[in-house]
Amino acid sequence: MCPGPVDGRAAVGMAEPIDNYLVTSHAAFEISRRGIKEALVRRILAAPEQRHAVRPGRDVLQSRIAFTGKTYLLRVFVDIDRDPAEVVTVYQTSRIAKYWRA
Repeated sequence: MCPGPVDGRAAVGMAEPIDNYLVTSHAAFEISRRGIKEALVRRILAAPEQRHAVRPGRDVLQSRIAFTGKTYLLRVFVDIDRDPAEVVTVYQTSRIAKYWRA
């Protein structure tokens, strides 16, 4: 299942992006296995709706995406305690309320 483009939300209030990163082999495998377009992951990293610390050194960047008439949350986990930052895994979920912070 490939998600569609990020919906048309304005860039106002977007979280801090990550510009310098590499995708680990595990993340690349999961992106492929889950049918997520790499271009979509790049767009989330460049303009996430939200960014939260998971633990010291790891953040999750996430945005809502529209796909086949339904909204999903795409979550990108990044180790930020290194240079360049490393994308460690990516997944999409329909359980937006569980992870979305108002």
